[in-house]
Amino acid sequence: MHRLFLAIILLIMPFASPANAVQRVLVLQGVRVTPYDEAYRGIRSSLNGVSLKKLVLSDLEGIDVAKMVRDERPDVILAIGTEALVKLRRIKDTPIVYLMVLDQHNGLTSGNNMTGIGMVIPPERQLAALESTVPRIKRIGLLYNPAHTGAIARRAVAAARGLGIELLIHEVRNSREVLPLLKSMKGEIDAFWMLPDITVVTPETVEFLLLFSLNNRIPVLTFSDKYAEMGALMALDIDPIDLGRQAAEIAKKVLAGTPVDTIPHSEPRSAVLTVNLKIARKLGIPLREEALSRAKLIR
Repeated sequence: MHRLFLAIILLIMPFASPANAVQRVLVLQGVRVTPYDEAYRGIRSSLNGVSLKKLVLSDLEGIDVAKMVRDERPDVILAIGTEALVKLRRIKDTPIVYLMVLDQHNGLTSGNNMTGIGMVIPPERQLAALESTVPRIKRIGLLYNPAHTGAIARRAVAAARGLGIELLIHEVRNSREVLPLLKSMKGEIDAFWMLPDITVVTPETVEFLLLFSLNNRIPVLTFSDKYAEMGALMALDIDPIDLGRQAAEIAKKVLAGTPVDTIPHSEPRSAVLTVNLKIARKLGIPLREEALSRAKLIR
C-alpha cells in the first residue's frame, strides 16, 4: 500500500503547480529617457509579490533580444516604448502589455497576445481642459492628415459640437500645406489645437505656429508639455508614472488568469495639464484660477 501511494505521488508530481510559485514579469524598456524611467517607476510601485526584471534595449546592442526574452520565460512582458514593442513582434506565445507607444495605424499594437494603453489623451478631455482654462473660446483651428489622425479628428469634431465650439478644420497631405493654411486662419480662430500628427508637427511648422500664435494672440493647445515650454499656451499630456501603474494593473489581471486577448486596449486615465503663464501674459489672455490650481505652471 505504501509503495502504491508513493507511485501515485510520483506520477502526479510533474503536473502539480505550487500555489506559491513566484510569477515572473519582464519589462523591456526602449531607451533610458525620463518618461520611460518614470513609467517603470509606476510599474515597480504597483507590482508586488512577483519576480520583476527590467532590460533596456539601448544597452543590448548586437543581442538577439527576442531570444533573450524567451530565455527569461516570463509570465507577462511589459513593453515600454515603440522601440521595445518592435523587438517583441516575433514573440507570439507570451502575453504582452505595451505602454508609451504611439501607433496611429494600429499596425504595431495588434495581436492576439497583446493589449496595452495608448498615448493620446482623448480629444474630449483635451477640449474640456481648454474650455475650463481659457474663457470665451468659440472658434478653434485644427489641421490633420487623415492617414495619421483621422480617427482623432473625427472625435474632436464631435467633442467640439457637443460643447458648442466651432472647429475650422482642414486636411493636409504634406507638411508644405501647413503654413499657408495657418495664415488663412488669421482673424478666423480664437485658438489652435495641435494634434500629434507627424505631417502637421515638424520643427519648421512648430516654429512658425508658435510665432503665428504670438503675433496674432492666438493660444495653442498641444499634446506635449515640451511644446508648452517652447511657447504653446497649454498642454494636456500623459502622466508616465500613472501610465506605468495602469499597465501594471493590466499585467496583474493577466497573471490572475484573465486571457490577454479579452482585455481591451485602453486610453490613459490620467493627464497632466501644463500652462505657460509667460505666454498667457504676452497674449493678454485671462485664465481661470480654478484650472490653474490643478496645473503645472511655467512662470
